[in-house]
Amino acid sequence: MAAWPDDKPIEVVVGFAAGGGTDVMARKLLPFVEKRLGNARFVVLNKPGAGGEIAFTAIARAAPDAYSMGVVNVPGYNFLPMTRKTQYTMDEIRLVARVVDDPSVIVVRNDSPFTTLASVLGALRKKPGSVTFGHNGAGTNGHLAIRMLSKAAGVEPNEISYRGTAAQRTDVLGGHLDIGMVSLSEVPELHGTNKGELRAIAILSKARSPSLPGVPTAEEAGVPVIMTAERGFALPKGAPDDVAKKLESAIAESLRDPDYVKSSPGDAPVLAFMPGAEWQKRLDEMTKALQPLASELAEPK
Repeated sequence: MAAWPDDKPIEVVVGFAAGGGTDVMARKLLPFVEKRLGNARFVVLNKPGAGGEIAFTAIARAAPDAYSMGVVNVPGYNFLPMTRKTQYTMDEIRLVARVVDDPSVIVVRNDSPFTTLASVLGALRKKPGSVTFGHNGAGTNGHLAIRMLSKAAGVEPNEISYRGTAAQRTDVLGGHLDIGMVSLSEVPELHGTNKGELRAIAILSKARSPSLPGVPTAEEAGVPVIMTAERGFALPKGAPDDVAKKLESAIAESLRDPDYVKSSPGDAPVLAFMPGAEWQKRLDEMTKALQPLASELAEPK
């Protein structure tokens, strides 16, 4: 391992389609990590499907030589094994570093009749299943957010699963999907003066976001639901300690690089570095908190 990472490209598996928040985050950040690792060269591989399980499994089964790694998406990463028998376990994967903690945002097309979360809930109470909600697969933050909203408000939305945020966005803009359940960083046109054709009607965080001060929290609409998406990097469990530490340090330094922050305006408000070991402890606590919801959604044995 003395030559790492000079020998060959390092493959980075992303569990969602190109153009979504996970893919964009990886492709923008990794060039800055490369600079801090000398002659490193990362190659991003998109392996969407099964709520990220395909990618997480690829990380777990990769050779522990640190030439294969990937992005993990929380809560899907720790939630999926709680609801079904997955092809990976968290014991097979070593977390390296969290990069972002990204609150879920409910978006609609600019000309949508839904102007508030209350108006969406009102329509669903009047006619269950009449409003379509998109999410990026079972166990993802969007899916869990929809389930939590449904339970808290006593409504039943019509859920539609997508392979990534880009596809959700396309259908919302095309009028084929009423509600997109995405993450704050995934819709850059919501920020700044260029508002684009999407409009946020609620954010699922403890407080309003400084980057979207005019968007109320779900709790302000009477539904106290909080859901965020955490994204970061991981290696197979057997990867060498020194390599994992070198990667963790390079990621931490890259996130502080002013050029990276400037080049990634969508991620900038939600950057939240956390060392791998600390992140693992957080996930252990989160897993316990999610157990009641997991029991409701678990597949029959």
